[in-house]
Amino acid sequence: MVLKAEVNERLCRVGEGTPMGEVWRRYWFPALLSEEVPEPDCDPVRVQLLGEKLVAFRDSNGKVALIDRYCPHRRVELFWGRNEECGLRCVYHGWKFDAEGNCVDMPNEPDESNFKNKVKIKSYPTWEAAGVVWTYMGPEEDMPPKPNYEWLRAPDSFVHVSKTFESCNWVQGLEGGIDTSHSSFAHNENIHDKNALRTRVKNPKLEVEKGPSGFTYVGIRDLKEDGVYIRGYQFIMPAQQMRGAMVKWKTGEMEEFPSIAGHIWVPIDDEKTWVYNFIYSGSPDVPFTEEFVMEHESQFGRGPEDVLPGYKLKRNPSNDYLIDRDLQRNKTFTGITGINTQDFALQETSELPFTDRSLEKLGTADSAIIAARQLLLEAAKELEKGEKTLRGQDPETHGNVRGCDKLLPPGNIDWRVALKEDLTAKF
Repeated sequence: MVLKAEVNERLCRVGEGTPMGEVWRRYWFPALLSEEVPEPDCDPVRVQLLGEKLVAFRDSNGKVALIDRYCPHRRVELFWGRNEECGLRCVYHGWKFDAEGNCVDMPNEPDESNFKNKVKIKSYPTWEAAGVVWTYMGPEEDMPPKPNYEWLRAPDSFVHVSKTFESCNWVQGLEGGIDTSHSSFAHNENIHDKNALRTRVKNPKLEVEKGPSGFTYVGIRDLKEDGVYIRGYQFIMPAQQMRGAMVKWKTGEMEEFPSIAGHIWVPIDDEKTWVYNFIYSGSPDVPFTEEFVMEHESQFGRGPEDVLPGYKLKRNPSNDYLIDRDLQRNKTFTGITGINTQDFALQETSELPFTDRSLEKLGTADSAIIAARQLLLEAAKELEKGEKTLRGQDPETHGNVRGCDKLLPPGNIDWRVALKEDLTAKF
């Protein structure tokens, strides 16, 4: 699916009034982590989403507010404001705004003035789940139900969510995430291990099946007499990927059981992205331990030692991701430490502001990427025609799926039947 320049613009740009920007504004999506506004009346934080500059604060009652970053009086930043008594007060002239954007105090105007009742700034609703503050930035009358992904229903001790800054367009991050065959190359951590499942077969057969939330897709690797290795993914509109991952776990003895991981790529603007990373236990009986979470984050290049303030990675374009050419020659495919850091190196150094997709040469390995582009552009057309309900908004459907990672017996097996339970939510 080669995209002409004008179609690529439709796909990538997210500002207010753009086709894809309006699609994004019809979904609930992450705005920030709850830890960024940890307690009532804590410091406000700058937030930018879909090109809009906002400020977030947790008011005295514990409600997270997301409002226009600039005071409507003289357009100074409310980031400098005092978070007090259920509102954010501008330090320039004292104007104060509540979580709904209402001006509740205007102390530099006469006492008898009702001017404050005529002033209101942009505000967006928020909702918290799984340590994430979610928001909806579209028309109130078109607001869909709040999301109900399985990882939002898992108990706190069964799920972990982190966040990383990525300096590229959101589509570049998304398409890298839903590309399954690159894991045989970019994420090959031991080039001498010929038994690794994704190394033995580098050209998995991809099958994509569209559904009400997005699509299910699988990478099928035929290991002959050793069985058929299938990695099952979910793409949930507009930009969530879920995948399976078999992990070793300490439950008295070392035991293998499934976990599910994934990402949501949230556009900051046309050139920058927040990547929300989640992992949750595939077993309702086995919660995470702090040791596992730390090990997992470090493996992906997101451990405490890997991240700078502002959720930015220490390994970044300014230092060539600290690539180790000796490591590349002797052990790993890239020489870059951290699975997601490897992704970032390839995505952040691509063309700016976004890839020229008219020059691409896509093959059968790119079936999921092609399907995602089709669904996203289709949603933009539907919205322009006045459609109110978009694929992926319905919690009944997107809440019932998960990713999986499984080795099946040898033979020609229909994955839709064999993996039906594994691809169905358990929480």
